[in-house]
This record gives sequence, structure tokens and C-alpha cells, in this order.
Amino acid sequence: MSQRTPKRRRSGPVRGAVRIGLAAALLAGFAASFGACSKPPPTFLEDVPSAEELYREGLSILEGRRRFLFFRTVDYQSAIDTFQQIVDNYPYSDYAVRAELRIADSYFDQGKYEEALSYYRDFVDLHPQHEDVPYTMYRAALCYYRQSRSANRDQTATRKSIEYLDQLIRRHPHAPQIREAEVLWQELRTRLGEHAMQIGDFYLEREEFESAAGRYQSVLDEFPGLGLDAQALYKLGLCYNAMNRDDDAKRIFEVILRNYQGTEVAEAAADLVPAAK
Repeated sequence: MSQRTPKRRRSGPVRGAVRIGLAAALLAGFAASFGACSKPPPTFLEDVPSAEELYREGLSILEGRRRFLFFRTVDYQSAIDTFQQIVDNYPYSDYAVRAELRIADSYFDQGKYEEALSYYRDFVDLHPQHEDVPYTMYRAALCYYRQSRSANRDQTATRKSIEYLDQLIRRHPHAPQIREAEVLWQELRTRLGEHAMQIGDFYLEREEFESAAGRYQSVLDEFPGLGLDAQALYKLGLCYNAMNRDDDAKRIFEVILRNYQGTEVAEAAADLVPAAK
């Protein structure tokens, strides 16, 4: 009995269409690849505007205020992004230096002082001879000042601000910012002195007279001429009285009587001078 040979299946219309579709897809892909390879890539100048154009655009964003109900707003982030394009694409241009300052100022104007500080500090480090260094040092001091606390709180930011002011006053005594810097320096130094006084008062109330005396003495040594001297002297005299250092107390009260006549502190000291032997 002869074996039947199975019939070969014919390609139906669906399989034929699939083959044709695959072939067409391959041809299309090849053509696209060839076309992509033959097309020249876009040039840098086509992608990024010039540094000058970007800088003007950033300034326009900062100056072009939008009204929202009764408020006016500035799109600081768009301005920052625009200036950052200059820094990234034209790092050696003069506009990049200007853009760094505008970024720092934009963060400062938003109250983002840590971000602003980062740019101000970098500017001083990267461009130590630039004419705007005094400005950036003063703004860095202001960043710390805006984050500083009252005299009864931690004074780390206050000290940081004074460090920048000290550098500005010492290195750039004729800078336009000096007058404002000196006023701020005195305010912050007074705050540190008041902080030391409050610590002295804390010890005095607890009758820890030696610790209190050390704080009052530090006010006289480190923060003289800021309006705290009379009180610091008087309370130092009280500590010496309590520690039986009568001669030292008498000498301090006499200094108060000579230099602060007519004040409440002098009247209080006059009552205590006879008690010191």
C-alpha cells in the first residue's frame, strides 16, 4: 500500500500580505537610516542662542513682571534657567560671570539664602580680582544675617555674617558697600555682646558668680563701645562683691561713678561703694 504524500499548504492571502508588509517595513527603515545618516547634524549655534541674547532674555524675565490678581510676580526659576545656560555653554565669557551673579541675586530675592550663598561664595573664590567681589561678600554677609536669630538664640549665623563683614572692611575699605557694612557689623557685634550678657545673667541668677564674671569680662574685652559697658561693669562688680573680692568691686564701682555720672547704673554703684572695703 503506497504512502500518501501530504499536500503542501498554499500561502493564503494573509501570509502573503504579511511578507509584503515586512519587506516594505525593511525598505522604509533602510531608507530612513540612509536619510538620517546623510542629513548633517544641527550645529551648536542653531541650538543655543548667543550668550548676549541669553543674558538679555534673563534680564527681561526678571524685569518683566506679571500681575496675578493684586500681586506682581517674577518667574525667577525661568530667569535662573536662562542664566544657567550661559554658564553651561559659554563658561569663559564675561556674560557667564555676570550670569553667576544674577543667579545668586535671584535666589537671594526669593529668600533662598543657602542657594544664594553657594553662588556668592563661589564667585569670590573663582574671581578674586573681580570688581564685584565686595558686592558678593556683602551679599553673603546679608544671607547669614537674614538667617541669624535674636540675642537669646544660637548665634552661629551672626558670627558667620560678621566674618564676611570683617573681610570686606579689611580688604576693600573703599568699596561702595562699606558704609552699610559697618552699620550692620555694629548691629551684629552688639547682638553677640547681648548674647554674652544674657549668659552672664543666667549664671548670676544661679549664684554661679565666677562663671557670670567671666561672661561680663568677655563683654568688656570683646565688645567694648557698643553701649553694654556700664551694665557689664556693674554686674561684674556685683560678682566680685559676692566672691569677697572687695577691692576689685570697689575699683569697678568707682570707674562707673567717674564715667557714667547721672545714669541709673551710677546711682546703683554709688550705693555699693561703701560696702566694698
